[in-house]
Amino acid sequence: MLSVPHLDREFDYLVSEEQSDDAQPGVRVRLRFHGRLVDGFILERRTNTDHVGKLAWLERVVSAEAVLTPEIRRLVDAVAARYAGTRADVLRLAVPPRHAKVEAEIPTATASLVINEVDRARWEVYGSGGQFLTALAEARAARAVWQALPGESWADRFAEAAAQTVRTGRGVLAIVPDQRDVDAMWLAATALLDDALVVALSAGLGPSARYRRWLAALRGSARLVIGTRSAVFAPVHDLGLVMVWDDGDDTLAEPRAPYPHAREVAMLRAHQTRCAAVIGGYARTAESQALVRSGWAHDVVAARPVVRARAPRVVALDDGGYADERDPAARTARLPSVALRAARSALQAGAPVLVQVPRRGYIPALACARCRTIARCRHCTGPLSLDDRAGTAPVCRWCGRADAALRCSACGSEAVRAVVVGARRTAEELGRAFAGTTVITSAGEAVVSQVDARPALVVATPGAEPRAASGYGAALLLDSWALLGRQDLRAAEDTLRRWMAAAALVRSREEGGVVAVVAEASVPTVQALIRWDPVGHADAELAARAEVALPPCAHMAALDGAGAAVAALLDEIRLPDTAEVLGPAPLPPGVRRPPGVAADEPVSRMLLRVKRSQGLALAGELRRGVAVVSARQTSEPVRVQIDPLHIG
Repeated sequence: MLSVPHLDREFDYLVSEEQSDDAQPGVRVRLRFHGRLVDGFILERRTNTDHVGKLAWLERVVSAEAVLTPEIRRLVDAVAARYAGTRADVLRLAVPPRHAKVEAEIPTATASLVINEVDRARWEVYGSGGQFLTALAEARAARAVWQALPGESWADRFAEAAAQTVRTGRGVLAIVPDQRDVDAMWLAATALLDDALVVALSAGLGPSARYRRWLAALRGSARLVIGTRSAVFAPVHDLGLVMVWDDGDDTLAEPRAPYPHAREVAMLRAHQTRCAAVIGGYARTAESQALVRSGWAHDVVAARPVVRARAPRVVALDDGGYADERDPAARTARLPSVALRAARSALQAGAPVLVQVPRRGYIPALACARCRTIARCRHCTGPLSLDDRAGTAPVCRWCGRADAALRCSACGSEAVRAVVVGARRTAEELGRAFAGTTVITSAGEAVVSQVDARPALVVATPGAEPRAASGYGAALLLDSWALLGRQDLRAAEDTLRRWMAAAALVRSREEGGVVAVVAEASVPTVQALIRWDPVGHADAELAARAEVALPPCAHMAALDGAGAAVAALLDEIRLPDTAEVLGPAPLPPGVRRPPGVAADEPVSRMLLRVKRSQGLALAGELRRGVAVVSARQTSEPVRVQIDPLHIG
């Protein structure tokens, strides 16, 4: 495979007679290209060639296992075209490295496999949910966006949909954000399906274990594949259903070129194979709502009376008056008295209380106490933070350098203040406010999966909230301005997603469950949480983006690189007449520098915007332009991202 853009095409080679039986389409081969040995795949066997020169011979067939199936090859081509990338880069994501020992293992014979009957009652709560299961049982290509109710065991519902599909003899692919979700889905799936029918693929597996499970999917013995973002390319035999959970999670966006999003790849695959698909979540993204509005997918939601019965009571509390609270514990814990009373009531009733904070650590962000300018590292401009050790200097979160003589770059002041208080500092404050109560922290590398049904304060960052055995009695959502105030296209959408994921773990209103969000009630995102209306919020978000022509209502390409390199690429492409060129602008904070650009070279970002109908044409032009510039070798490379999560 040649990752150089201008060599992203097929090459013809001669196959010797002794190699002919093994050299079939889809197998791995070694061949000599420009004097060096490289890896490749056979795409096609032909009796003639268009090449006018002399052909070289294949060096050898690495393995007779056809690992690149026709379906995955079509998907690789489509993803490369959609994201203006090379097929070699997509193939690295789609096909794992070979392990000869694993490949040579003889699969063990299995007895008759068990597929338990599916109880339809839980899906029928969602109105058209029962019809969706019926369509799966009839092997029809039903597409749905499912709005999970609070307290719902999403993994059990996904497992039921998978079992319904496997009973028809077809395969299922389930894509989830992280290892915790993989484990939850595995437990739910193996309760309905025989273990031999289910494999889990994730980055935490060793290379041999991952390849063994990947081969099980390729050979057809595994009928349900569960995995994180790269598993979306798994070679599931006779695919009948693709499922994606919580598509708004950033981890589903691939950080390597060509930067595809697992949701987009999954839906593209469902379209190509004409199979069923479902996107599920407690909240909803604008991209999922766009699928519903276009008619490509159907809404699977519960009626409002059911939602009100299952949801906890949500109250919004203004965060402007902590210092005026008469309750000393309220000032200590940075909580209004109403939230403090809700937490105390839940603890007295014997239930745990969840406290969600936006950041892990102690004080993960600092600012000047005089002018509020964010404190940044003088070496790499990264954000400075403090740990909980007294007397330590602020440390950069990016490069790790300490700054013992911190001074504001704007006004020169040496005084600093906390911008966001982290999980560890919050746990300390709550421990003082609730003396004698167990405080559990779940964040970063120390994530707790589950807590018992006993009084405890659980301080967690978004995505690290443990499940409580019988639900939380209350949840407190702190520092909401740190989430809502971000200068990001998806700030409101992502904030609601994080809040709803935490609130969904709380007991229902009838059971006394309360969610206290420290934010102004007039904010639309807060109102959506209070009403538990993620569909309405997603619809409003989609309409707002349509007004200003932002994804998913338009396509945007971000070109990151040195100014001269970006200009050279733009000179090489032919943009549609309606295309808009925005920039150049500085690279957004937190975005990594493009690979291959000199360390001392300034990096800027240029944005190209076109109508949604012109997205493929734009990607094709960028792909062609990158190949031409690469062949000339006169400028540094430019990173091209189509519809990046964070535009600027």
